[in-house]
Amino acid sequence: MGKPLGTAEIPAVEAPARDGDRRAHILAAAERAFLRAGFHASSMQDVAAEAGMSPGNLYRYFPSKEAIVAGLCACDQEELASNVQTLVACGNPLAGIEMLLRQHLVEEPRERFQMIVEIWAEATRKPEIANLCSGIDGHVRGGLAQVIEAAKRSGLAPADVDTDFVVRTMMTIVIGLFKRRAHEADFNGDAELAMALAVIKAAIEGRIRPGV
Repeated sequence: MGKPLGTAEIPAVEAPARDGDRRAHILAAAERAFLRAGFHASSMQDVAAEAGMSPGNLYRYFPSKEAIVAGLCACDQEELASNVQTLVACGNPLAGIEMLLRQHLVEEPRERFQMIVEIWAEATRKPEIANLCSGIDGHVRGGLAQVIEAAKRSGLAPADVDTDFVVRTMMTIVIGLFKRRAHEADFNGDAELAMALAVIKAAIEGRIRPGV
C-alpha cells in the first residue's frame, strides 16, 4: 500500500544516526568531566550536566560509568586501527612511531594522562574495567606486531628480530612514560621521547635482543 498523501517518509537510518551522534556527544562530555575533576570523583550527574541533559536521559545511552569507559575504549580502538594502518603503510615505521608518540605523549594535555592512570587504578578494583583495559592492551600489542612484521618484510628490520620482544619493549617504555607524564609536573617530553625512540630503534634493528 502507498503511504497517505501528505505524510512525510522518514528514512529508517535517521534514528540510529541521531543516537550515534548523541552517544559521541556524551562521550566527549564525559571525557571533559573526567579531565576536569578526575575519573573517580566524577559522577554520572556530572557527566549529564556536562552533556547538557538530564541524568535520566543519560542513563538511556550509558547505564554506568563502566559503560562510558567501554565507549571511550571503543573510540580508542578505532583510532588505534587507523594508526596501525598508517604505520604499516609508512615507508619508515620509526618516523611514524615518532610522529604518533609526539602527538600522544608530548602534545596532549597532562590531564588526559592523569585520567588514563585513574582508569588504570580503577581497573584494579573493578573486573569489568580491567577487562576493558586488557582488551585495549591486546589491540595495541596486535597492532604493534603488525608494524614490526611490516618492517621485517620491507627490510627495515632483520628477519630474525623477535617481534614479541620488540612489542614488549615498546609497551614497557610507552606505558612507563604515560605514567610519568601524568605524575611529573616538570616532565620533559622532548628529552624522554628521544630516549624512547633510541631504545625502540635499537630493538627494531636487532641491536637489543632477549638475554643480550
